[in-house]
Amino acid sequence: MTNIYKTSFINSLGALMYIGIVSWVMQNGERLFGKMNNFLGPLALLLLFTLSALIVGGLILGKPMMLYLDGKKKEAVQLLLTTGGWLGLFTVLALLVLALKL
Repeated sequence: MTNIYKTSFINSLGALMYIGIVSWVMQNGERLFGKMNNFLGPLALLLLFTLSALIVGGLILGKPMMLYLDGKKKEAVQLLLTTGGWLGLFTVLALLVLALKL
């Protein structure tokens, strides 16, 4: 695997793992944190959403932006597209697993 493909795979895998952890926390939120009948539940959800945008945005866009700003535009676009390809593949696999479990 060339460096761009390896980097895109690792970044996509990192995003997948982070999304999996957040999904697990959201699925088990009431059991972990109890029922929230006040403003703290929506506050925590919005904070988590903002943090998630920062983390996943950094994983997906961070390195391509650095490459682009360093004048390596072709590599930046290739890294962004291959990362998107890996994420697309992970999405299709997740949907297939979900469809087969039904």
